[in-house]
Amino acid sequence: MSAMASLLFHLLCCLTVFWLLPLPSHSADPDPLQDFCVANLSASISVNGFPCKPASGVTSDDFFFDGFTQEGNTTNAFASFLTPGNVLSFPGLNTLGISMNRVDFAPGGINPPHSHPRASEVGVVIEGKLLVGFVTTNNVYYSKVLTAGHMFAIPRGLVHFQLNVGDGKALAYTAFNSHLPGAAIVPLNLFASSIPNEVLTKTFQVDADLINTIKSKFGS
Repeated sequence: MSAMASLLFHLLCCLTVFWLLPLPSHSADPDPLQDFCVANLSASISVNGFPCKPASGVTSDDFFFDGFTQEGNTTNAFASFLTPGNVLSFPGLNTLGISMNRVDFAPGGINPPHSHPRASEVGVVIEGKLLVGFVTTNNVYYSKVLTAGHMFAIPRGLVHFQLNVGDGKALAYTAFNSHLPGAAIVPLNLFASSIPNEVLTKTFQVDADLINTIKSKFGS
């Protein structure tokens, strides 16, 4: 009887492991359960996403997006401009687990250090010369200078950037395995938010005057 109980216990353990193993593989948006679910962005209720527009109201225009046809305005502090093609600007992407960005760079422009909490990223340089880099959770830095036609990959959630190191403008397209990858932009999160100065002075080991100077650059 003891041997039978032990066998049943080990069998239960094995079944539990096999049940749990597939769970970590769901690292991006859940798979859709229908052909499409065009986002109803005006709906008052949502649960971890957007409800579907009624199928009777869906048109061909819901599946096409022309937001990448115009160059972005790079006259800003970072000399770059990101045009998002995610579910908020392209509702047809809802539940599909994909999205893209267009990123324009003036000479010297930077897409500043940031991370995407809900997606991994791949990108391709279309024009110009970009230094692309990211840092792992072990503080290891990987980078390379890329030119037109070169592709890059950024693992999910890691801090990364793109810097225009060429003489002229640059252009890149990036893609994500989420319809809304999100972006935590490091300098804005730190210096354009309500984080107390005491936290920042202790974190960076500098005085409050320097923190206030940096904050003034970001309108905080």
